[in-house]
Amino acid sequence: TTDDMYRMLRAGADKVSINTAAVLNPQLIEDGARRFGSQCIVLSVDARRVSAPGEPPRWAVFTHTGANPRPTGLDAIDWVRRGVELGAGEICINSMDADGQKSGYDLELLRAVAAAVPVPVIASGGVGSPEHMLRGLAEGNADAVLAASIFHFGEYSVADVKQYLRERGVAVRGV
Repeated sequence: TTDDMYRMLRAGADKVSINTAAVLNPQLIEDGARRFGSQCIVLSVDARRVSAPGEPPRWAVFTHTGANPRPTGLDAIDWVRRGVELGAGEICINSMDADGQKSGYDLELLRAVAAAVPVPVIASGGVGSPEHMLRGLAEGNADAVLAASIFHFGEYSVADVKQYLRERGVAVRGV
């Protein structure tokens, strides 16, 4: 709810990311943007490739991801466009196919989302190395990159990744 958003923002969050709640109630995006500003609303999308080999690429939106993901019937590119129309100020796109694989982001998905919306795109799902993060920015056209397991399991530190990116010309904040 927007009251939940208010509590998170009052507790110090800069932004609120919504995923399943937005699919179930798209009005929540608009209500949150109207109350707090679009810059506070991040639409998070879990997408899985549904096109067959040889077909133009297509991705579907899922909710309740994890052991029992639920298909929504929504096309991921259409959904991110709609989310921005409703007021989302950023998109966090997670490739369910790449997530946890440590083989890199789905660059084709990233490029499709970045081309579809005029707001910043955050890449999620698939990072196994700092090089993958650089490729998400340089080749996937993401504005920001997200990683989890490489940090959780101590394979790389945030400082290591920032130094790697900085050495390759990416502007990053210090640690």
